[in-house]
Amino acid sequence: MKFINSEQIEKFLAAVDTCEKDVYLKSPYGDVYNLKSRLSQYLGVAALLSEHGDELELWCVSKDDESRMLNYLGHNLDVLGIE
Repeated sequence: MKFINSEQIEKFLAAVDTCEKDVYLKSPYGDVYNLKSRLSQYLGVAALLSEHGDELELWCVSKDDESRMLNYLGHNLDVLGIE
């Protein structure tokens, strides 16, 4: 995922807020950001905005939350680099 404007970030975090359980971003370097924590959200968003943002993996604890995030991504393909 790669964000290019604040509207994309706001929509992404709004989707995370709809999740009932924890949602994580994981980097290939072992960093884990719990996006349900506001402090961790800032760090995770900074990582997404970095040049290596497309290397982060999104993980959901709950299958229902996974469906919510897949729905968000399906409606926001530009975040995935798909036009």
